[in-house]
Amino acid sequence: MSDNDNFRAEVAAWLEAHCPASMRRPITADEIIWGGSRLSFQNEDQRLWFERCRDRGWFAPGWPKEYGGGGLSPKQARIVEEEMTRLSCRQPQYNLGVWMLGPVLLEVGTEEQKREHLIPMMRGQQRWCQGFSEPNAGSDLASLKTSAKRVQDSEGEAYIVNGSKIWTSYGDQADWMYALVRTDASARKQQGISFVLIDMHAPGVSVKPIELISGKSSFCEVFFDNVRVPLRQLVGPEGEGWAVAKKLLQHERAAMSKFAEGGAPSHDALAVARPYLDEASPAQAAVWRDRLAAQLMDAHAFALTHQRVTAQAMARQDVSGPASIMKLVQTEQEVAKYELLVQIMGLRGLSWEGEDFSQLEHDICRQWLLTKTYTIGGGTSEVQLNIIAKRVLGLPA
Repeated sequence: MSDNDNFRAEVAAWLEAHCPASMRRPITADEIIWGGSRLSFQNEDQRLWFERCRDRGWFAPGWPKEYGGGGLSPKQARIVEEEMTRLSCRQPQYNLGVWMLGPVLLEVGTEEQKREHLIPMMRGQQRWCQGFSEPNAGSDLASLKTSAKRVQDSEGEAYIVNGSKIWTSYGDQADWMYALVRTDASARKQQGISFVLIDMHAPGVSVKPIELISGKSSFCEVFFDNVRVPLRQLVGPEGEGWAVAKKLLQHERAAMSKFAEGGAPSHDALAVARPYLDEASPAQAAVWRDRLAAQLMDAHAFALTHQRVTAQAMARQDVSGPASIMKLVQTEQEVAKYELLVQIMGLRGLSWEGEDFSQLEHDICRQWLLTKTYTIGGGTSEVQLNIIAKRVLGLPA
């Protein structure tokens, strides 16, 4: 056996021995463990799985050990992910800081920033949110207006931030935000933008949840009123935040696909549809089964593509193009899946509440509505198509 084969066997044996059986079942939205200052567990199995992976550095197996990671090679880190997927092990921690900001800090952050933020991420002590979009700067993000004026005060150099962000996922639960701010109002769009880290508990930060059509409020508005951000929280050079953000967005799209791969709230289409197919007429059931088979094949093809792109990223190849394609395809697939499930379920797929319908039927209806937001968050499908056309296919503007 090769060294990688031996390592895979060791990983599999450790997971079999240390991942509780209840942590190998499909996860529901209310069972997700988010790292942060409000960390809590619903049961002992959740706590054990979290702490065991934390102590082994497996929140990020490929990160250096000095920052709380597993210190594994890229190939070994991928083996850990593959074995966790094969055994249906849940993600032990959901943390946008680990999945998105962390890789950027490892690449361009200062040693002080790495020590201040990476280690708490790996301890599950910091929860992060993203401050990019603004009320008048969504798809055209470079038109953002939130200002950061550099000052010198009694505590040293800092930025004074004023403005607002919108569609901030879980901003009301986050401890920190990584944000794009305008540090030079006279510069051309992208050139005047900087990337900063903002303490969500700092004076002047206020958060207002946004109610969604699905009945959930994961999105928020965030307001900054003379918020002081120490200069040490600037990531990369001043005025070059756009380049930092582009690095992060590659990881954002990978993180969104990790939600699906890791068992985030996304129903098994075949399991949901089966009882309704049994009740349908033979002719109608044949049509639904054909469409369902196509959806399942598309999902499998996406999973294989995800593996290929991950391997390319491990080989340090440029995956910015495939990342845009994956984000587009995955979100559109989720929309198509729930559209199909609601059609198969008929009127029962439109239930919202009440004892005449099952909880699963309520969940499918709400998830059907929620998937509409997937094609907006992280870059709308229309913008993704433009990016693919211009940057991947090289088509003229």
